[in-house]
Parts: sequence; C-alpha cells; structure tokens
Amino acid sequence: MPTIARLVAAVSCLLLLVAERPSSAQQPDRAFQPPPEVIEQLTAQLQPLSATVASLTSGDPMQNRNSKALVADVAIFEKAVDWQLRHKEFYKADYVRQTEKALLLGSQRAAELAAGNPSWVLQEGSTIRGYFSRVDQSVQPYALTLPAGVDPLNSKRWPLHVVLHGRANQMNEVNFISQFEGRKPKTPATWIQLDVYGRGSNAYRWAGETDVFEALADVQSRFRIDENRITLHGFSMGGAGAWHLGMHYPHLWSSVGPGAGFVDFYKYQKQSTQLPSWQHQTLGIYDAVDYALNAANVPVCTYGGELDPQLAASTTMAEAAAALDVDIKVIVGPGMGHKFDPESQKQFMAFHEAKSASGRPSLYDRKQIRFTTRTLRYNQCDWLTIEEVQTVYAPSTVEAFVNADGDVEITTNNVTALRITRDIATDAIIDGTVLPCRTAADGLLPDVYFQRSSDGWQGLDYDASRAFADNKEVNKRHGLQGPIDDAFMDAFVCVNATGHPLIPAVNDWAGNQLETFSREFDFWMRGKLPIINDVELTDKITASNHLILFGDPQSNSVLKLVLEKLQPMCEISWDQQTIRIGDQSWDAKTHALSMIYPNPLNPRRYVVINSGHSMHDADFKASNAWLFPRLGDIAVRRIQVPAGHNQKNRDGAASTRLDQSSAGIVWAANFNANWALGK
Repeated sequence: MPTIARLVAAVSCLLLLVAERPSSAQQPDRAFQPPPEVIEQLTAQLQPLSATVASLTSGDPMQNRNSKALVADVAIFEKAVDWQLRHKEFYKADYVRQTEKALLLGSQRAAELAAGNPSWVLQEGSTIRGYFSRVDQSVQPYALTLPAGVDPLNSKRWPLHVVLHGRANQMNEVNFISQFEGRKPKTPATWIQLDVYGRGSNAYRWAGETDVFEALADVQSRFRIDENRITLHGFSMGGAGAWHLGMHYPHLWSSVGPGAGFVDFYKYQKQSTQLPSWQHQTLGIYDAVDYALNAANVPVCTYGGELDPQLAASTTMAEAAAALDVDIKVIVGPGMGHKFDPESQKQFMAFHEAKSASGRPSLYDRKQIRFTTRTLRYNQCDWLTIEEVQTVYAPSTVEAFVNADGDVEITTNNVTALRITRDIATDAIIDGTVLPCRTAADGLLPDVYFQRSSDGWQGLDYDASRAFADNKEVNKRHGLQGPIDDAFMDAFVCVNATGHPLIPAVNDWAGNQLETFSREFDFWMRGKLPIINDVELTDKITASNHLILFGDPQSNSVLKLVLEKLQPMCEISWDQQTIRIGDQSWDAKTHALSMIYPNPLNPRRYVVINSGHSMHDADFKASNAWLFPRLGDIAVRRIQVPAGHNQKNRDGAASTRLDQSSAGIVWAANFNANWALGK
C-alpha cells in the first residue's frame, strides 16, 4: 500500500497541473480532498489515540492521578483530527501532513502522560494546550508561549499578552496546532503569551467570547499571572474582537490594542435600511462604537493601514471617544493596506509594553469610572456594577469619582439599581442623594446595593440586599437578560421530544430546528451539541444548565410543564388551535413559538423554546458582523410545508419534513426590564 506521503505528493502534482482551470462547481474552501486510502489510514491511526483519550476522560475524576488540564492537553489532538475527518476539512494538500503531525504529537503526549513525565508543561516557546469548556463539555485548544525561566513554584508573577487571531476560513484545530506547536518567538519574550483559538472565526462572539475567558482562566490556573498586567490585542477579526472585549470589559486589561477590525454593523456592512426593531435593538450588544466612553478606563492604542478600509474602525472609535473627552491613540501605517508595517508595529508594541510595565490600576487605586453599556451582559467596571436598567438596549451610563472627602459622587442615566464595593467610599452621593456606603447593611456584605424608585435612590439594608440578590421578582440581570443566543455562552443542554405530538407538522419543524442547530454548532462552534430526551431530564441537570427545549406542548413533557408555569407570568398559551401572546393570536397548525425566559424550574437559568443560534450558515460565511440575534427574546414563526419533504415520525406514520429556511418570522419582540412585553 502506498504511504500517505507518496499519495499526497501524487495528488499535489495533479492539482498543480489543473490549477489554472478550476471547476465552476468547485468550492474554494474544499479545493483539495485526499484519496480514500489516505482518509482510511488517518482514520485507522486516530483509533488508538481515541481509545487512550476515552480511558483518560472516563471513570471517577477523583481516582485519576492525571490532572484534568494535562488530560485536555492530550485530548485536544484527538478532537482536532476527529473534526478534521468528520468535516472533510483538508483545504490544501499540506493538511494531510498537518493531520499526521497532530496524531503523532497526541500519541507522544499520551505516552508521556501515562509514564508520568509530561515534557510540555514548562516547555519554552509555543505549545498547544487544551481545556474542557463548561459550555458543552468539549475540549478546546489554545496556544501558550513561555519565555525561559517560567516556574509556577516560584513567586514571580508574569505579564500576559492575550492575542486574538484574524478571520481564517481555512484554520481549523489541526491547522491551529500546526501554526503554533513548536514555534519560537522572533525575539526573546519577556511575557507569557496566550493565542486564543476562539472556536474558529466568529469575532469572539457568543461561545467564542466564552472561549477567551475560559482559556485565560486555564492559563491563570497553571501559571502565576500578574492580573494587573494583562494586555489584549489582535488584528483584523482579532482587532474587532479586541474592540469588543476591550470596551465591554475595560477594567480587565492594562491596555487594549485593536488592529483594523470593525466596530459597528450598518457602516461596516454598508447597510442603509434599518433592521426590524427587535434586531436593531440587539446590535447594541456588540457595536463597539456604542461603548467608546469605556476607553476612559483603559489605555487604547489602535492601528490601521493608510490604504486599509478597516482603518475606519480606528478613526470611528477615536472620533466617538474624542466627543466624550476620551483619548484613543491611533497609529496609521503610511502607504499600508491590511497589514502592519515594521515601524508602526514597533510603536504599537512599545505603547502596550509601557502600559504593561506600569500595570492597570488596582481596585482601590481607581478613583474614577466612566462607564456605559447597552446590555446587562456587560455591566461592570471594577468597583461599580449596573444591576438593573429601566429601558433595555438603551444606553445606560454611570459617571463616578471618589472626591477629596473619600465619598463617591455618581451620576446615572437609565440605571435603576447599582452595586458598589463597600470600602471604596464613606458615602455614595448618587444623582445628588447622599447615602451611607461603608456602613450600609450593618457592614456585613462586601458590596452595597442601591436601588432607584419613584422616591429616588435608597440604600438597601442587609435583608433587602439578600432579597435583591435572590431576584425573586425575576427582573433582567447580568447573565439573565437575553436574547435567545445568550443561552449558548454558558452550560446548556438540549432537550428532545419523545411523546406523541400535538401537531405533527409543528413537531417535525421543531425537530428540524434541533438538527440544524446540532449541525451548525458542530461546524461553526466546534463542539457536539449536548442532547438528552425529555424523559432523561434530572434536577441536577436543571440546576446547572440552561434548558433548550424542542417540540410542542404535548410531544415534549418538559416544554409542557414549563409552558404551564409561564402562562400566568408572561401571558403565553399554546394549544392545538392557537398560540396566544397577550391579546395577539396565531393559528397553531401553521405557526410555532420560539423564546427565551428565566426557567420557572430554576429561575437562575434560562429556558429556550425551539431555537438554537438564531443566525445560520449564511451569516457565518458572509461576515462576522452578521452574527447578531435574529429572533430577539421571543418570536412567532410561520411553518411552511414544502411538497415532497417526508420522514417517518416515532409512530412509524408518514409526517411532513420541514425546511428550516422556509419558516418566516411573523412577529418578534424583546422583553422589557421585568421580563414582560411592553415598555
């Protein structure tokens, strides 16, 4: 049998001969496919590694002498090759060699781990590491570059650079491993560097955002990182990600360095028609230009090439910040397109190294905060947290400073509840009202809650503070603010229907939603969808996961129970004849409900009905700027039944197979600050 290398060489020569005459049907991302014999050999080589990883990850973790982190460092190689083979992601002939390399490295690490001598733990230069994500229990990669002399056992704390890569349609886990494993820094490094994978190309949104912070937490668990000296930077899509994470979390970084990227939707995508209201509102989740004020809390140095259209991101942000008396340093590469020139890169890195050397202000050293948000997903800057707002997706702004008397003076806009670190001030003067801070709630809680009512601001005592934190009124709060897509940033489980359907066509449509979500999440978010049947749901699963329910009120027993509890809370009912929301109604035989709401079975978690991510393949392919919510918090969708689409239902009878793309939105909305419809 020919070796893999010889087969690939032969196919590569053939590709060179025909390269000037590509087929019109050929997919540019799939220009190369290895011969079947190569796939068979790679699949066979994967099997022993898969068996080893299965043995490492099974059984009682307490009985496993290997740490979870080291197991992930092995498992990521098996996962990389598995996804490569299943999705046929051999974009170029060299991807076969890259796959062989990943298999070899994974096998070597497994052997070293079994022998109790993992060589990569303190390896100088760049190595691939892995972690198990809380979102879907998948193993995800990142690259770690260590300078000489790093030792977690000594007292030295290292600065960290978090680097976000640009969009790369042909970069999967195998290619990411190939790019970073064994790479040596061009100059001797004086910091630890984390190169984030971010679950592929999504501008670090949704689970891609969670990946950044899970990878960061994993690095911090392995090495002594100086939390006041973490630099965030990236270029192109990485620049967009740096704008996004830098402006939404300004208190975390010693400086932020976005190169190029994008900062809004309409301007970047040249859209002149406003989106429907429920979509237009949610652009405020990610449009970084709306958060320009937050650059007041972190040094920002941005770069763009003089001839690069994406220079507009830098200039747009700098202009928006300047209008608020906030400075953003802009470096323009003379005569450059979409890349750095050497001199500009030196200036760029010099800025961030200087800010890293001085470090960000510690909690009590920060005397002024100027902070804005459009969503409670991003609601904190150091010692100040916006807990509730009056109008969702409208700007909520807080300007606060500690005066010479040791009191904190605060002015607010569109804020109805605040939390402040107790020891930051003696009193809090909020919109002119003087309230105790350090002595509030009998000094028994680390943070002080302030709430606004029709009578103005008031501080909460101990019992009221505990009650507020419990959120028994079920108001929108951080991590419980929607929209539907927000549920996929943390641990979730999809719950499939097993019962007899109320309306077979609608139940089939719901099943199609689940199938589509499973396929798209696997490819675009690089994880297998966690799915159970409704009869398998336990209290333990409900306690720790958002529940994503698919089916109709009869086919899914959990959905039936949830709807019964939701009916008095948000005026929603769904039976065989009608879907009713408030005073509106739709024919249940041709419509279905999709929504998100605090789970009545566990109000600290979401329940989602009949929806995965509300953006789909075409949006991921078009531009990361299109990865914004399509359904808001709640939507009614028309079920259309194309002719000739049939499948068997669980009873064996013929039922209609529904095309997910043919189901249109007939009505959608976002709930208000109290999880109700209306203003």
